[in-house]
Amino acid sequence: MKLVSCETHIVAVPPPHIGGMYWIFVTLRTDDGIEGVGEIYAATFHPKVMVPAIGDVFERLLQGEDPHHVERFFRRAYSSGFTQRPDLTMMGIVSGLEMACWDIIGKAAGKPVYELIGGRVHEKLRSYTYLYPKNAKGEHDYNNIELSVDCALEYMEQGFTALKFDPAGPYTVMGGHQLSLEDMDRSETFCRRIREAVGNRCDLLFGTHGQMTTSGAIRLARRLEAYDPLWFEEPVPPGQSEAMGRVAAHTTIPIAAGERLTTKYEFHDLLRNNGASILQMNLGRVGGILEGKKVAALAEVHYAQIAPHLYNGPVGAAASVQLATATPNFLVQESIRRWDGFHAEVLEEPLTWADGWIIPSTKPGLGVTLNKEVIAAHSPYRDPKLHLSMWETPHDFRAQSDTSWKEPPAKA
Repeated sequence: MKLVSCETHIVAVPPPHIGGMYWIFVTLRTDDGIEGVGEIYAATFHPKVMVPAIGDVFERLLQGEDPHHVERFFRRAYSSGFTQRPDLTMMGIVSGLEMACWDIIGKAAGKPVYELIGGRVHEKLRSYTYLYPKNAKGEHDYNNIELSVDCALEYMEQGFTALKFDPAGPYTVMGGHQLSLEDMDRSETFCRRIREAVGNRCDLLFGTHGQMTTSGAIRLARRLEAYDPLWFEEPVPPGQSEAMGRVAAHTTIPIAAGERLTTKYEFHDLLRNNGASILQMNLGRVGGILEGKKVAALAEVHYAQIAPHLYNGPVGAAASVQLATATPNFLVQESIRRWDGFHAEVLEEPLTWADGWIIPSTKPGLGVTLNKEVIAAHSPYRDPKLHLSMWETPHDFRAQSDTSWKEPPAKA
């Protein structure tokens, strides 16, 4: 069996762009006609750069090769250009291509991928979702506490037992900042009100994306401890594991991190510095399924758990499900609502979600098939924006503060 072709699909996600501005899917084909799909979660460059880069990696390192040789492929790509270090864009490309190789391997064997990487451990996977509150105009209003509480109750009734929200203010390219008192008040109020609403039926997942300095994160964590969140996510920017470790040492809230990290080497550094006890690798960026399995093994040695990150398309989600199903130290899988909407439309059959759980597919490979008609209808991607973006100016408390979250006056 040899790989003979690679096709890249850039899919423009329709408004309100839940899961990012676009998704990058790849399709590999073998000389005996087996097709495998993968997804690349790489936001460093625009798709117009990523498409030829993907073609380059395939032509140099995979074309004519046996798709079973995923370890060899990883080592060659990791060392490409005399590097031997975690390169974010290269690892994103590797992740999607490696994922597609596993899809082919599973189809050739007639087995789901999880049966080939240790076998099924979990019959079903606990899942969580961000809150997506909508106002009367149908627009998402993430800072409105009343709408967020209503959304939390709605999702709890659907079956979710863990809910994530991120009320701590904007992310800036200038690095972590001290939150304003208003940002901290809003964050604490979100935790208090949602905890009062859901009681002990749902875990609270406090999401941030590296907004804070180390000292600022510790200040906020102290305020949130009374509401017992399951985690405090990526409180400081990635890349400085010692700083993350200092936050972890000053709070009882478990630290979760890793969506922006790649390879076992970066996760080893995070664990070595006690920076996180919950690892959030994204299978479309970390280096692929086998690399994700190695990261999970590192976590197991440290008595840490994995909660795979997912803010992209459903192919990456399917790969995460395969890994989680075969991983004993799995905690919870990020869902995007119930895998409905465009996440369902872009597949021939949607991922299976029921009463708060993801049900792993028993189909060979990753268990998903792209809907080529839907993909064609949402290509090409013409917007200049990247998958996700950050503020390009320093944090300005007064200009960027938002008072819409405040509680209404007490009723007489």
